[in-house]
Amino acid sequence: MPHDHAGEGRGATRSRLLAVLTGKSTPFGPNGEPSGIGKRPCLGKLYVQKDGIVGDEQGDKLHHGGVDKAIHHYAFDHYPAWRSDCPDAAGLFERPGTFGENFSSVGLTERNVCVGDIFQVGTAVLQVSQARQPCWKLNVRTSMADMAMKVQVSGRTGWYYRVIDPGWIRKGDEIRLLQRPNPEWPLQRVLQCLYLKGVDHECLCEMADLLFLSNSWRKLAQVRLERSAIEDWSERLDVPEKT
Repeated sequence: MPHDHAGEGRGATRSRLLAVLTGKSTPFGPNGEPSGIGKRPCLGKLYVQKDGIVGDEQGDKLHHGGVDKAIHHYAFDHYPAWRSDCPDAAGLFERPGTFGENFSSVGLTERNVCVGDIFQVGTAVLQVSQARQPCWKLNVRTSMADMAMKVQVSGRTGWYYRVIDPGWIRKGDEIRLLQRPNPEWPLQRVLQCLYLKGVDHECLCEMADLLFLSNSWRKLAQVRLERSAIEDWSERLDVPEKT
């Protein structure tokens, strides 16, 4: 049975929206690749529908957006660490938005948010579907050639929601945990399985069958198991050459 109103252990997590951000898709990469990573804070009420916040756009719909990646949440808790890790670019980490996030908050991180967690935010009900797979657009965004890899290795990736019930949200809304079906699977564990443990058959087997994990990540775990090899990350992490 799912854990209702989880308040024990790593589930003691209530937070509020520090910022809600949206953006339009614009030419961004070295070849004009479209991206909606440049998001700005919004005031007033915003409507969340099944594929995300009304007015928000993604450029690469093959890898961004969709029902399992409708909303991207990034912990503002991580920004001080990025200022410390990247002192020459510290100014990039003063306010929300550097990572293309829709939600910014303090108190929720990959350590205390689990796969399948169901949160109420405003009148919307959202479910954690997967962590983020950082891509080369973060390199361009920050002017650091290895920023996507830094994010991946750090485990400070952020995460995505699917929308269970559409509704209205705004800055300042409480983020309230309703259910925790997988308390043994914080996002930190998923990230360690994918990015630090390599081909860990036990971990990957559990991931491939993990309830409420996005289909794409379950398939990723299954393919890695079948091949007994880590997939090539270069296309995702390296900025394309200019053509």
